[in-house]
Amino acid sequence: MIVAERLVKEFRLAEREPGLLGSLRTLFTREYRVVRAVDDVSFEIPAGTKTAYIGANGAGKSTTIKMLTGIMTPTSGRCLVAGLEPYRHRQRNARAIGVVFGQRSQLWWDLSVPDSFRILRRIYDIPEPVYRRNLTLFRDLLDIDALGTTPVRQLSLGQRMRAEIAASLLHDPAVLFWDEPTIGLDMVLKDAVRQLVNRAHRELGTTVVLTSHDIADIAAICDDALVVDHGRVVHQGTLTDLLRTADHRSVVFDHRDGTAPETARQRIEAGLPGVRATPDDRGRIRVDYPTGRYTSREVLAFLLDRFDLADWYAPEPGLEDVLRKIYGRSRTPGTAHEGAA
Repeated sequence: MIVAERLVKEFRLAEREPGLLGSLRTLFTREYRVVRAVDDVSFEIPAGTKTAYIGANGAGKSTTIKMLTGIMTPTSGRCLVAGLEPYRHRQRNARAIGVVFGQRSQLWWDLSVPDSFRILRRIYDIPEPVYRRNLTLFRDLLDIDALGTTPVRQLSLGQRMRAEIAASLLHDPAVLFWDEPTIGLDMVLKDAVRQLVNRAHRELGTTVVLTSHDIADIAAICDDALVVDHGRVVHQGTLTDLLRTADHRSVVFDHRDGTAPETARQRIEAGLPGVRATPDDRGRIRVDYPTGRYTSREVLAFLLDRFDLADWYAPEPGLEDVLRKIYGRSRTPGTAHEGAA
């Protein structure tokens, strides 16, 4: 469904010297630097999948989405959406996709939401039964009628996002590109949005590409993950595969030998350098260990040899911890920011 082949996007940015004299000099002799926001990216997203496109600010996510939606043209390489090059076939591509950009509107600024929907119905040539079915769905889940006839420019961010999400789904698109779609929404509406997209996927086979910093959105919507770092793909697979990349894992255990929690903590941290042991208020101890240094079998063997274990389990690493690691390693000086796009 979606293919990127050695995709590159570069921006030519003017260098500005500080001060008044510097500003005057740039009027006559301007120097430029090239920033590569997307760097030789290749991936495939099969039809009917729900993929989280993950990375820190400046990683190249929004720039890639803009190329996939036809808003931008690649510097080199190419991308395909349902067999079309988006930037060469903008109109045909636009009819097959639904798009939400958190800070950009697809609605008419001076018109009401109902008026915008009526225009979109004509643009996409939406059959009457489909149009009525989707409006009913938006009334039930997004309370879209509450927006009334207020011009879009007078809506709050949360109200506008409800309308943007509905607009992206109005024509039953084959592919959804959602970039930070739940900005400004409360918990109830976020849950409604997740229900909407999962319903579209289940009933229509919609392919979903989601970029979001909301971990709950990613976990509730997506099955797969595509991770970019400094404009390059560094991981593609299921969310489960992504969790396995955690650099720390844990074992939680309870024991019957009466060892005081503080004594147990000291014994574990002395015997397994680099490990952190944390007792809780119920007497259980959580052991966090670096995966590059110990295996779960080695940690468990150590605990079995020194404690009379009553119970133990190994919790899966949290998505939040894995993403914090991904985002953290991208915050280095000189990184190109998507805002330059």
